Amino acid sequence: MSTPNPAPAELRLFNREISWLAFNHRVLSLASDSSIPLLERVRFCMIYANNLDEFFMVRVAGMIDHVVQGTEPSDGAPPQETLDEIAARCRVMQAELEDTLHSELLPALAAEGIEIVPLAACSAEERDELEVVFDQQIYPVLTPLAVGPGQPFPYISNLSLSIGINVCDPSTGETRFARVKVPEVLPRLIQVGEGTRFVRIDEVIATGLPALFPGMEIVGSSTFRVTRDADFQIQEGADDLLEAVERELSRRRFGDVVRLEIDETMPVDMRSMLIEALDVDLRQVFAIRPPLDLSGLGVLTKVSRPDLRFSPWQPQVPARLMTDDDKPVDLFAEIRKADILLHHPYESFTASVERFIDQAVADPNVLAIKHTIYRTSGDAPIVPALAFAAEEGKQAVALVEVTARFDEERNIRWARALERAGVHVVHGSVGLKTHCKLALVVRREDGRTRRYVHIGTGNYNPATARAYTDFGIFTCDEEITADVADLFNQLTGFARPQRFDAIWTAPVHLRRHVVDEIRRCAREHTPEEPASITLKMNSLVDATIIDELYTASQAGVSIDLIVRGICCLRPGVKGLSDTIRVVSILGRFLEHARVFRFVTNVETTTYFGSADMMPRNLDSRIEVITPVRDATLRERIHAVLDLELTDNSVSWNLLPDGTWRRRAPEPGQERVCAQEELMALAAAGSTPDDQDRLTRREESAERIRRGERGER
Repeated sequence: MSTPNPAPAELRLFNREISWLAFNHRVLSLASDSSIPLLERVRFCMIYANNLDEFFMVRVAGMIDHVVQGTEPSDGAPPQETLDEIAARCRVMQAELEDTLHSELLPALAAEGIEIVPLAACSAEERDELEVVFDQQIYPVLTPLAVGPGQPFPYISNLSLSIGINVCDPSTGETRFARVKVPEVLPRLIQVGEGTRFVRIDEVIATGLPALFPGMEIVGSSTFRVTRDADFQIQEGADDLLEAVERELSRRRFGDVVRLEIDETMPVDMRSMLIEALDVDLRQVFAIRPPLDLSGLGVLTKVSRPDLRFSPWQPQVPARLMTDDDKPVDLFAEIRKADILLHHPYESFTASVERFIDQAVADPNVLAIKHTIYRTSGDAPIVPALAFAAEEGKQAVALVEVTARFDEERNIRWARALERAGVHVVHGSVGLKTHCKLALVVRREDGRTRRYVHIGTGNYNPATARAYTDFGIFTCDEEITADVADLFNQLTGFARPQRFDAIWTAPVHLRRHVVDEIRRCAREHTPEEPASITLKMNSLVDATIIDELYTASQAGVSIDLIVRGICCLRPGVKGLSDTIRVVSILGRFLEHARVFRFVTNVETTTYFGSADMMPRNLDSRIEVITPVRDATLRERIHAVLDLELTDNSVSWNLLPDGTWRRRAPEPGQERVCAQEELMALAAAGSTPDDQDRLTRREESAERIRRGERGER
């Protein structure tokens, strides 16, 4: 299926891991952006750190496995070289993070009256207050664990913050190491006084250590943090997927150490002892200026200072879902009129997707509700709605993906709760994650049944629906709904995957359909009637898709890629990818939609759905991409894509050498922030396909394509 390409791999593809680090560096750069409100910049520091934790737990752990087993990853890059490059880049970014945090953000917060102060800077009254906090709230939950004869080195749990202590017996002169875990149930920052002054909890604990080791001398103490391999694979042939996942979750706690973070002031002897005891490679040891656990900064972001945050955003109710007197419409009647496009978080998830399920549950004519659940939140009303539907006698089916990484335990709880309520629950298949975003409602109407479907690009999670940009569509198109119904039956039953009339599905057909559309554009392109391709996604890794894009570029097709995260495609290389441009948008909201537009003089087609262009999505997941058949909705999606291609506020261009250059308005040029404009349009009850805006954005996008702005 792939098109042979003579360019060597090092010219064709960027390294996946290094490309991901470049993405996280773009996240970090937002923390130093003075145009962003102060507490939001702190939040970007936290996002950067959390991203890096997961990267080490999964991707670095995988690289280490390759080194140990003497194997190579699928891209053929020597794993040890990749690990060395990761370590080097992470040290550079750590220095940048510390400089941003300690030289910019914390001083700026202090100027606003929000301080993290060292214990030594506290007044006598504040120290007395902290002593009471230690005695009453902290000391009772601490457990000192010493190392010595009959006391082996304790197990250090993943991502836990620990205090290492050298303790000396003044009677014998014997010095031993001990560890105190900072309890996860306690905040990392302790408030002092009535205002917004905070002290790190590890400093408070360090001051109280004599109470934990009575009669002993505390020689020294220092904080450290361990990251462990948290990935796992379910073996083929597992009889009970739920039990197999639970077994692997218990083993995850004991994964190998893949990173050791230590306080930069840690004594050399303690550092050496930890490295040996934890059996960690020196290249995976990072000396850090405290705090080591940036999740604790969440206390600061909750301070009541709206002036230091983004202005509040209230997602709008889509116009077609409200009557003139502001009452909710009959959703099923409205869908029968025409498909409905949703764009979150600009439009309300609660007033659309949740209302769709609520109306289905309450409607006596609804016979069945079928739903996929990949990631959701504890307050998600959709899950209990399914349980209520089952109690009402409706056919309720939930495909709960119990191997959704880091959400496994929550999804297992949901699955068991739904089963107890009478919902038919399918847990997924070994080696094949159910990642598609589908809701199917079967309704009795006029002596027959009609199907209604929601297909989305994002999870059914009300929390992320307020923070992630995603598209969704309501339709009762007979071909699309029949395909979705057949897919549910295949996933819950026992059948070979079938060809569908409308939707694209992975792992069977999706890659081939994407390739066919790319090839169609290359085939139908002429200088007189040029073709173009616009793809928006989270990550572009799949070598087959990349090579097809290269071939289309060599045929002259204009290609714009909006890729938030990893991009292994190398744009702008003469003779290989001259006509390909890559832009990444990172802003207030997380760009999460996957959209595909193919334009020729013969036909323009538009699709969206759950799949990124990665081998895991195309080969190892159940994914669904739907066509957008309504011309008005297509134009609205196209207008969003064109608007995003003109963003010069929170967007970057990928250069041929792998570096990312942040876009900025040229002198006299209008500043364009796509997310801000989409918010303004939603608040005004408009959409970006309003003709004047659309024309202006298309002209600007075309200037970019022609390279008139001097950017690639």
